Amino acid sequence: MTDQPDITLRPVSDEELIARILAGEKRLFELLIRRYNQRLYRIGMSILENEAEAEDAMQTAYINAYEHLPGFEQRSSFGTWLIRIMLNQCYEQKRKRRLILTNFEQPDNFVSMSTAVNELANKELGNALRQAVAKLPEKYRLVFVLREIEDLSVRETSAALNIEESNVKVRLNRAKTMLRENLDGYMKSHVYSFHLAKCDRIVDHVLRHLGIIA
Repeated sequence: MTDQPDITLRPVSDEELIARILAGEKRLFELLIRRYNQRLYRIGMSILENEAEAEDAMQTAYINAYEHLPGFEQRSSFGTWLIRIMLNQCYEQKRKRRLILTNFEQPDNFVSMSTAVNELANKELGNALRQAVAKLPEKYRLVFVLREIEDLSVRETSAALNIEESNVKVRLNRAKTMLRENLDGYMKSHVYSFHLAKCDRIVDHVLRHLGIIA
């Protein structure tokens, strides 16, 4: 993309960016999109297990967040608020997909959506790693992604998923047990990685939809 917003060497907090966006510097919303693209993509893949659907959910989540930004009361962090919006969108898309599938007979060559992770995961990962992550039940997979890959605290994860902190700890331990091996060294650099080209595509789509760029 061209004409990107100026980025100084000084770290800019979410709160400052939001204040400046609401004051009229709308193009700065791009910085928030780029800051959270990787996190939302991993959440989307954890629930939807399909790259195209995850990206659709991301775009809708960002648009919803931007449109409701004036009403964001900062009772929680912007990141937590955005995760909740993304989760709601993912579950809504999953519900609609389920309704569609129940209304049509599956053809003989139907491929289960659960195989999408294996097809879309980075080629350098072994089959065992891809299958281990994909087979985690959703509630454990989400906690694992937020805690171990995105480095959210127990409190942040609890707030994002609206579950007790004790449940976060239990689900994380259960997820690690089911994986049956230590995946920490691989997860951050390989699983559900969101590359620059994808990041640019999401930024461009959202900003054009919102009329921030032509």
